[in-house]
Amino acid sequence: MSNRSHVSPDLDARAAAILTGCCVIWGLGLVMVKFANAGLSPVLNAGLRSACAALLLFTLAMVRGQSLFTRDGTSRDGLLTGTVFAIEFLFLYIGLTYTTASRGIIFLHCAPFVAAYGEHLFVPGHRLTSQRVLGLVAAFAGLVVALGDGLWTGVSHTVLFGDFLCFVGGVFWGLTTVIIRAGTLRTASAEKTLLYQLVVSAVVLLVWSFVSGEARVGTLSPSVLGAFAYTVVLTVVVGYQTWFWLLRSYSAASLHAFTFLTPIFGVIAGYFILGEPVTLGTAIGLVLVASGIYLVNRPQAAAPPA
Repeated sequence: MSNRSHVSPDLDARAAAILTGCCVIWGLGLVMVKFANAGLSPVLNAGLRSACAALLLFTLAMVRGQSLFTRDGTSRDGLLTGTVFAIEFLFLYIGLTYTTASRGIIFLHCAPFVAAYGEHLFVPGHRLTSQRVLGLVAAFAGLVVALGDGLWTGVSHTVLFGDFLCFVGGVFWGLTTVIIRAGTLRTASAEKTLLYQLVVSAVVLLVWSFVSGEARVGTLSPSVLGAFAYTVVLTVVVGYQTWFWLLRSYSAASLHAFTFLTPIFGVIAGYFILGEPVTLGTAIGLVLVASGIYLVNRPQAAAPPA
């Protein structure tokens, strides 16, 4: 995992705008997951989403004449990232059955720290400076402020167990990024990198859902089907594919700092679509996250290659 990669440590304005757009898509996607879960049990929903997205991505690649099966030495890392990607969702969705969504999202976002430190260790030229750490901490603090109402109340052993599972899910999310940035997938196309993860996760999640008895199908109303289609097309095929495309050109720390925006955009989307409350903490959290993103991507934060 010590291969060199010519990747910029800082995002330019174009990349920042694209990534912010992805965070808006993913934030709205959090609301769409709630709608889809009304008709599909959560892990079944996630497995079907991976399967449908994989089929759509493969079809688009074939239409464009893009080869996804060229032997390029990525199969080992591809299967590994797919497995880690699936484990992330298993821990997250199981964890959310024991804890609240807001607490789960907070603990899931240990991922940026894992990804940034893993890049620091395994990708030459991407040192984790004190300014970058400060930026990640500020962004995480913003997430806690925005979503942390009641974080210290109503805590039980069951809730803490759910928090731990979501935290482990976040660790695996961060590890996925590290494997991609430090291994053979760093030069693979975004489509191929994503397809590895979708195919493996579809198999793992669907098998687990049916074997465990979790699989349940309710009323497949237009809102459920529309929300599911949104998560397949926009959240995964558009959003994730763009993420992996950016990951080929920019550092993990710079990219992951933006992911703290996703749940805040989710809260804002919930306000407009579901009528859920937006508090002063949401606004303060957004300011802190934006400040953290600035610190992580400020040019002076970049250290010279080791």
